Amino acid sequence: MGRRPLPKPVQSPPSVALMLQGGGALGAYHIGAYQALAEHGVHPDWVAGISIGAINAAVIAGNPPETRVERLAALWEAISWPDLPAPLPSWQVLHNLASNAEALVFGQPNFFSPRPVNPYLVTQAAPEAISFYDTSPMIATLRRFADFDRINSRATRLSLGATNLATGELEFFDNHKQTLGPEHVLASGSLPPGFPATAVEGGLYWDGGCVSNTPLDALTGEPGHPRMVVFMIDLWDPAGPLPTSMNDVLWRAKQIQYASRTSQSIDATAAKVNLRHAAGLQATPDDPARQAQRLDIVHIVYRPESGQIPNSDAEFSRSSIAGRRMAGYHDMKVALTAEPWLRQAMPPHRGAVVHRVERGSVTTAP
Repeated sequence: MGRRPLPKPVQSPPSVALMLQGGGALGAYHIGAYQALAEHGVHPDWVAGISIGAINAAVIAGNPPETRVERLAALWEAISWPDLPAPLPSWQVLHNLASNAEALVFGQPNFFSPRPVNPYLVTQAAPEAISFYDTSPMIATLRRFADFDRINSRATRLSLGATNLATGELEFFDNHKQTLGPEHVLASGSLPPGFPATAVEGGLYWDGGCVSNTPLDALTGEPGHPRMVVFMIDLWDPAGPLPTSMNDVLWRAKQIQYASRTSQSIDATAAKVNLRHAAGLQATPDDPARQAQRLDIVHIVYRPESGQIPNSDAEFSRSSIAGRRMAGYHDMKVALTAEPWLRQAMPPHRGAVVHRVERGSVTTAP
């Protein structure tokens, strides 16, 4: 009687990380992307964000999975004014300009309000007071929409990137390393000169986007994940049409600036993991470097619809929020339908691969 074959070991499901880039009002794209994940039954183990990505990440980590989409949508409703009259399609740019002007003059409810004195008229003040807008309303808003007791229970890991004003270095606040409060979230989104520095744990911080607008550094600093799928959600498209007007020039310049060379950073991260994987192949069986690792990075970039203005990141009209949310939902659905992290085998010599969602399809880097 022959020997029965040993059963194959059951692979545990991969852990999931969601990385949310900064981009102001463009961050409504994150709502739709997360909604698609939730409907697919994918709930991140780790959420990291910078700027508006930090705010959305805190709401995700600060609520149970069944209410996250609802709370994200409610947050964006709370920080936006009732929409201006619906324009004709040909007037979309004028509508967006008017919405942006409303934000510049009046601020955004429950988010930021203009200071009574122009900061240029103030000869000297504390760093926390030097800005065009006061962001203190966001502290109460964060407490309203994110449960910080839940965040600090570490049910979901949360990492928030901010720039240390004294050193100029990007730092990550992390609920696995410290107790987080709304001030940590606000620090990540304190973009000068519009917003002031935020005091956190004895230091002053500006927006993480001052150094890097992409929270991928939170992942590269901790390589010990044997199996992980990372959804990297970008709000700034480095590629785009050639500008034909000054508005186009200003918008493209901002896109390129805040894209922060994300594609190169992602490729560098994959290369680093592949080097570790190669070292593991040469290690002895009991060496930690031998640990099997697979990292799938799913890179999804928001490609805005027509009608953009140079300050689209400060244009919070509810019609624009709805359009961005729909775009995020559609693009994430494309990735979830393809499921390349499940359907494509990893070559033996590699430990990381990058999948890019572009124009309705998914391509995997060779």
